[in-house]
Amino acid sequence: QVQLVESGGGLVQPGGSLRLSCAASGSIISINDMGWYRQAPGKGRELVATITSGGITNYGDSVKGRFTISRDNAKNMVYLQMDGLKPEDAAVYFCNAEVLSFVLTAPIDYWGPGTQVTVSS
Repeated sequence: QVQLVESGGGLVQPGGSLRLSCAASGSIISINDMGWYRQAPGKGRELVATITSGGITNYGDSVKGRFTISRDNAKNMVYLQMDGLKPEDAAVYFCNAEVLSFVLTAPIDYWGPGTQVTVSS
């Protein structure tokens, strides 16, 4: 089994910053891409940012220049530094990882339960 757990969400004022963390644990052999997605009420889940095991990053257009994704391969963790937060960034943020585990013969996607980010004055 593989588990992803996010942390670091909360309430922040517009223009403020938050840092999200996600820890992957369990029967992990290796992790390919890791990423962050978000879902606001009444909307679909959208890409925030992804990062390959080699450190190549990709960002959604709405967060480019404000958010930074990083990862620590030794600790099986991925981070999202969010600066210049706007009210429209408010959402539940989900961690995602493509994991090769000891249980299965091919990598599959795992998701965390999500962490709430609220941007309001």
